[in-house]
Amino acid sequence: MTSLATFWAFVGLVLFLALVVYLKVPGMMAKSLDDRAARITNELAEAKRLRAEAQSLLAEYQSKRKDAEAEAANIVAAAEREAEMLTAEAKQKTEEFVARRTALSEQKIKQAETDAINSVRATAVDIAIAAAESVITAKSDAATQAALFAKAVGDVKTRLN
Repeated sequence: MTSLATFWAFVGLVLFLALVVYLKVPGMMAKSLDDRAARITNELAEAKRLRAEAQSLLAEYQSKRKDAEAEAANIVAAAEREAEMLTAEAKQKTEEFVARRTALSEQKIKQAETDAINSVRATAVDIAIAAAESVITAKSDAATQAALFAKAVGDVKTRLN
C-alpha cells in the first residue's frame, strides 16, 4: 500500500509539474520577476535623479541664503553708519543750539547790565538835578534865578542856530 500511495503521489507530482510547464508558469514567474526588476531599476534611477535635483536645489538655496545674509549684513552696516551720522549731526546741532542760547543769554545779560547802568545814571542825574535845584533855590534870590534862566535860554538859542 505504501508503494501504491507513493506511486500515485509521484504521478500527481509529475502531472502537477506538467501542468505548471504547460501553463508556462516558470515563464510568467520569470517575466514577473523581470518586470519587477525593471520597475525597481526605474525607481532607483528616478530616486537618483530626484536626489541629484534635491542636491542642486539645496546648493542653490544655500547660495541664496548666503547672499541674503550678506545683504542683511550690508543693510545692518549701512543702518549703523546712518545712525552714527544722525547721532553726530544731532550732537552738532545740540552744541550749536547750546552755543546760540548761551550767546543769546549773554547778550540779554549785557543788555540788562546796560539798562541797569543807564537806569542808575538816569536816577543819579535826576537826584543831582534835584539836589542842584534845591541848592540853587536855597542860595539864590530872584535876580540870580532870572540871570541863570536868561543864560540858559541864550545857550539853547545859540545851539539851535
